[in-house]
Amino acid sequence: MGDRFGRQGDAQLKAITEAEKKGIVITPVWNKSNREHMIIGTEPGDVRKEADEAVVRAQFRRDYFVDADHINLATVDRFINYSDFFTIDVASYIGKMAEEERIEEFIVRSMNYLGTFNFAGLNKPVEISMKQLRAIADKYLYAIIKAREIYKKIENIKGKGNFITEVSMDEVPLPQTPVELLFILKMLGDAGIPAQTIAPKFSGRFNKGIDYEGDPKCFAEEFESDLIIIDFAIKEFGLPEDLKMSVHSGSDKFSIYPYIGSIIRKHNKGIHLKTAGTTWLEEITGLALSGNKALEFAKEIYYGSLEKIEELCAPYADVIDIKSSELPTAVNVSGWDSRKFADSIRHIPDNINYNSNMRQLIHVAYKLAADRIDEYLGLLETNKDTVGRAVFENLYNRHICRLFDIE
Repeated sequence: MGDRFGRQGDAQLKAITEAEKKGIVITPVWNKSNREHMIIGTEPGDVRKEADEAVVRAQFRRDYFVDADHINLATVDRFINYSDFFTIDVASYIGKMAEEERIEEFIVRSMNYLGTFNFAGLNKPVEISMKQLRAIADKYLYAIIKAREIYKKIENIKGKGNFITEVSMDEVPLPQTPVELLFILKMLGDAGIPAQTIAPKFSGRFNKGIDYEGDPKCFAEEFESDLIIIDFAIKEFGLPEDLKMSVHSGSDKFSIYPYIGSIIRKHNKGIHLKTAGTTWLEEITGLALSGNKALEFAKEIYYGSLEKIEELCAPYADVIDIKSSELPTAVNVSGWDSRKFADSIRHIPDNINYNSNMRQLIHVAYKLAADRIDEYLGLLETNKDTVGRAVFENLYNRHICRLFDIE
């Protein structure tokens, strides 16, 4: 759960506790990336403070975590004292070659997986060739070596077993195949990295804040194959028994939620789903619904995003698809009432006013609110009931209920 401006912990926890009443146990993880801290001017300690205080107010009695999101060797230090969940991002290391000696050692240790291999649950056997094995080692071994460096740095300070480790490789151009995932997991086991969640790259588009783009049935087949490989790897490579699949940019992927839900129930597995950026979108929705000065502020964020569209979109180019020709003009939006503005950005696809392009643009425009931080936080406080309701309804009704088939 992301909360870029640190004001929605109560509403988010309300969604978690409401799910528990329906028998769905969710462990909340608050996260905020280094980039978001830099843009907004916050520190990792601010996320820890918000999470701790929200938990106390809600009298929440179960585990919760604060994530150091997409960290690497250059950024991990500022998070270590405040986080107990670390998303180790190895994407930038994928494709770089490890030393030949290390590659050869890995290949020798993996020779017994060559040939025709049957995995319980997969419909057909998997063929693994020496050529495949070599290509996988060339592509991924260096990344896992770097992951171990980061993990050891954290472990030396936090202590073994005192934090959750995730390994992320989703921000790359091509998805990992089940065979690649198998050997990546072997590399993690060999390296002694006790990963509890793994975030592969899936087929299809996982754009920020909007639905999945691709064939949901193909995703489901890929997802289930990966889940079966993970189950095998837990037993074979000594990885943690609670190792979960992680779906990054997982917010609003409504078309694949029923598949994810049914597959994890079928295999009795957990899931780690990232919904980070939608909280900010719901804050803007709540302000729009509040009317008056709050609505005008929301409109001004949109006007500014039109003027700075290239600057705002550049860091997110791989995870947004905005058709500029389908964005409403500032002149048009200036005449909208609260309902029209909210309906345009709230992710309810069958609403005639919904505009996914406008939603994506506002998704990346939080910098504009950070530039007016005192005014923005003041409006959130003044309109906290309406904003909090929007945050709760989004997380609970549109995400949790869909994912876990809650009526």
